[in-house]
Amino acid sequence: MSPAPIPIKPKSHYDTASETSALVSCSYLSSSPIAQEIIASDIAQCFDDCDCHHHDNDEQDAFSDTTSEFGEGHVDIALGGPMISQPSGVAYGTLRPTVAAGVPGTPALNPRDLVQSRMAERSLLRDNHILPPKHPRPFEESPWKRLYRRLFSTKVPTTIDDDDFGPGLSRASTKALESTPLLQNAFTGPYSPTPSEQQFQWDAAVAANLLKTTWQREAQTLTQYSRSLILTFLLHYSVTVTSVFTVGRIGRLELGAVSLATMTANITCYAPVQGLSTCLDTLCAQAYGSGHKHLVGLQLQRMTYLLWMLLLPIVTLWWFSGRVLGSIIPDPDTAALAGMYLRVLILGTPGVAAFESGKRFVQAQGLFHATTFVLLIGAPLNILANWFFVWRLNLGFEGAAAAVVFTQNLLPFLLFLYVRFVEGMDCWNGLSRRAFSNWGPMIKLALPGMIMVEAQYFAFEVLTLAASQFGSAHLAAQSVLVTLTSTTFNIPFPLSIAASTRVANLIGARLSGAARTSAKVALVAGCLVGCFNLTLLSSLRFKLPYLFTNDEEVATIVSNTLPICAVLQIFDSLAAISHGLLRGIGRQGIGSYTNLGSYYLVALPISFSTGWYLGWKLDGLWFGVAIGLAVVSSVELCYLYHCDWDHAVDEAEARMQSDHSHQVEIK
Repeated sequence: MSPAPIPIKPKSHYDTASETSALVSCSYLSSSPIAQEIIASDIAQCFDDCDCHHHDNDEQDAFSDTTSEFGEGHVDIALGGPMISQPSGVAYGTLRPTVAAGVPGTPALNPRDLVQSRMAERSLLRDNHILPPKHPRPFEESPWKRLYRRLFSTKVPTTIDDDDFGPGLSRASTKALESTPLLQNAFTGPYSPTPSEQQFQWDAAVAANLLKTTWQREAQTLTQYSRSLILTFLLHYSVTVTSVFTVGRIGRLELGAVSLATMTANITCYAPVQGLSTCLDTLCAQAYGSGHKHLVGLQLQRMTYLLWMLLLPIVTLWWFSGRVLGSIIPDPDTAALAGMYLRVLILGTPGVAAFESGKRFVQAQGLFHATTFVLLIGAPLNILANWFFVWRLNLGFEGAAAAVVFTQNLLPFLLFLYVRFVEGMDCWNGLSRRAFSNWGPMIKLALPGMIMVEAQYFAFEVLTLAASQFGSAHLAAQSVLVTLTSTTFNIPFPLSIAASTRVANLIGARLSGAARTSAKVALVAGCLVGCFNLTLLSSLRFKLPYLFTNDEEVATIVSNTLPICAVLQIFDSLAAISHGLLRGIGRQGIGSYTNLGSYYLVALPISFSTGWYLGWKLDGLWFGVAIGLAVVSSVELCYLYHCDWDHAVDEAEARMQSDHSHQVEIK
């Protein structure tokens, strides 16, 4: 017989929203009083509007209906904290993607996340033999199947090899055995517990400290989490790669100019826009979690308008960038071409701002695949646009910039079409004049994220400015090297986001042992990815340069520097993974300041010393970067080895309770 359902009293709208906020056990970031102030102010203004009352009631009904639809029947979301399996705060699309470290907030919970978290919990329960296996083992197995199961099975080993199920729950809770049909012989087919049964078993197992994981389970989970992210990152960065491919075929001078223009665009526009928009990871998530879905759309409008206003001084700078760069760069022709490229890119800046805000809008709703679908259409069209503008219309260098502008404005338009005709309209209540108010707290919340992202980008991009001092050939070679290393970085970085998410989920579920196992698997995966990238760059060092340029001098410089960039891949992968793990245990500040300190105090001084004083030029610049990344990975790995993971669990629980109390204050 199944256990009696736990009686649930009816909840008001605010009770449900409050409990929903408390569910986010994976929250490893502290709550933000500024964000609470913004949301509370918006809610207060909302309740002065009768239309908003009506809209909130509609949202409550929609949330209930969706929960019932996705929850496989009745899902009592008040039973406990699920393991949310979606990353948050992802900023990508330029040379070095980042996750802003200083932006606080709680990931939004939605019905889709709830179902995925319950499935993850069910998998762990089955792995620990607390639930019957999904596919019971046959009585007779071939030796090959038995060997395969021993090597790749996600089950936690038991003392009785032939018993796939049984001892776990008896240790967890005698009451569960008395009330739940959990004896293996009682089942002729796979058993699927009700949500109440599963939550009872999960709570009992966690309380008894029975839940463990295996490297097979964590490898499978990290692969599942990261594969779509890797595809998304590579698709988005393909916009930059395609532009470099195209310009490299035009000439050496143009290849160096596009590198210089991209560096200027990153430092003056793309990094600030990404940094400022990271505050939407907090605002949109808390608006969604509070049950006021239409406030997500309000935050989107407010940030988009702010970014568009900030573009005015950027546009002015880009218009005169040829003169500015000419006073810094020794080659006036390269500076003039870079200024021309930036003048064309001005037309794409509104699209960049809109897309950065739009990504946060869909992420708050758990629609992480929306960006992937948009890029699956936009990336091929970008390649077509480069061919059309550069070769078909014979616009040459200006055509390459026009293709980038086309893509930058196409992506937000495609995202709009996805939201309008596929999913995501639940959080849109139309344009509102309230988007022009309450900007002060939002700017105050956004500035730390902007400063952190800007500091990270500037430390890396300054190498391009340094390379320009060695001549046009070295600047063109720098463009190729940055493109190659940034492309390879788009594999370990999404993996680090997946590792951060998984470890944070396990820490929030009070499974410190499982979190350590997941961290070890992630580090091994990072080493494997680093070795793969190293092998790729070193074995193809004489062929890869000719994918970007036909200039022999540029290709020779790239080939000579690629061995340093190849070795760098090991440290780059380990640094990315370890930084992700630090975010997962709530120590993101250590990782961020370690990165910044190593860049400014180690990497750049060594790069400048070896590049100029020792005469290594481009080799010296990248040698300093390699040493800096080695320092980062060593410091962060040392901290991870000595840190107290059980203490991280206690801190995560305290932060979750703080988040819950802040949400109650809003109500």
